[in-house]
Amino acid sequence: MCADVELGIGDDAALVNVPPGQSLVMSLDTLVAGVHFPKNTSAADIAWKALAVNLSDMAAMAATPRWLLLGLTLPQADEAWLAEFSSGLTQLAQAHGVALIGGDTTRGPLTISVQISGLVPQGQALRRSSARPGDLIYVSGQLGDAGLGLMLALDEAEIDLPEQRRQYFLQRLNRPAPRLDLGLALRGLATAAIDISDGLLADLGHILEASTVAARIDLEQLPVAAELHALSDEWWRLPLTAGDDYELCFSVPAEKQAELEQRLQGIDCPCYCIGRIEAGEGLRIMHHGVEISAEKIKGYMHFD
Repeated sequence: MCADVELGIGDDAALVNVPPGQSLVMSLDTLVAGVHFPKNTSAADIAWKALAVNLSDMAAMAATPRWLLLGLTLPQADEAWLAEFSSGLTQLAQAHGVALIGGDTTRGPLTISVQISGLVPQGQALRRSSARPGDLIYVSGQLGDAGLGLMLALDEAEIDLPEQRRQYFLQRLNRPAPRLDLGLALRGLATAAIDISDGLLADLGHILEASTVAARIDLEQLPVAAELHALSDEWWRLPLTAGDDYELCFSVPAEKQAELEQRLQGIDCPCYCIGRIEAGEGLRIMHHGVEISAEKIKGYMHFD
C-alpha cells in the first residue's frame, strides 16, 4: 500500500492523505463496449485505455496521478478475461505510481469507469481558460493515428500497410501514451491546456470558448503520419476530427517559446507549433495561406 493511502480496498470507502500545499485533482471517464472501443478489443488493452484516458486528464492539468477507483460492469463472470484485464491495468498503474484503492462490480453490458485522483501544487494547475491573443498553439506527438487505427480495426481503411505499421496504428488506438511528463514540464509556462480526446477541432474549441479568444491553425504544420496523406485529398479531416489520440494541445506566450523548447529537451515527446491564439471568436483553418471552412468539420460528439 502506498504511504499516502491510509485505508485502501476492503472497507466502505478509502482514506487518503493529501499533503499540505497540494490541490486534489479528480477526473472520471467511462468506456462502453462498441462505443469507445471495438467489441473484439482484448481485455488488457481495454484496461490500459480505461486508465490511460484518465491519466491523460491528469497530464492536461499538470497533475501527478496518485489513486484510482474502478467501476466494472460485465455481462458475466469470466476469470480469464478478468486476469487479462487486471494485468493491463496493473502494468500501466505501476508504471505511473497509481494505487487502486477501491471500486465496484456489477452485471450488465461491458462498461468500465475509472475515477482518478492526483495532486498539483496549489495555484499551478493548468486550465482551459487562460489562453491570450498572441500565444502560440502547440500539440504533442502525432494526430490522427488513433483515428486510422480505428479504421483498421473496423476494416474501414482502404489502404494497404505493412504489418508493422498496421500494428503501430492499432497500438496508438488501444494503448495511448499519457503525456504526464509533458504536463509537469508545462507548469508555470503554458497558459492553457487540454488533452485531445474528441479531435483537435473540438478540443481546441473548448480552450477558445473558455478563454473567450479566437485562433488560427495552419494544416501544413500538423504532425501527421505519412499514411494519412494517402487516405484522401482531404487528409486533414482525420487529425482534425478523430478522437482517441490523447495528445496535449496547449498555448504558450510567444516570448516564452525558447524556454519551452529548453524544457522539452528533457522529454521524450515531440511538440509542434501549429498556430496562434487571436482576439475575437472562432477558429480559422488555413492550408498554405488559403482558408478552409470549418462549418462541416466537427470533432466527436457523444450525443450528436
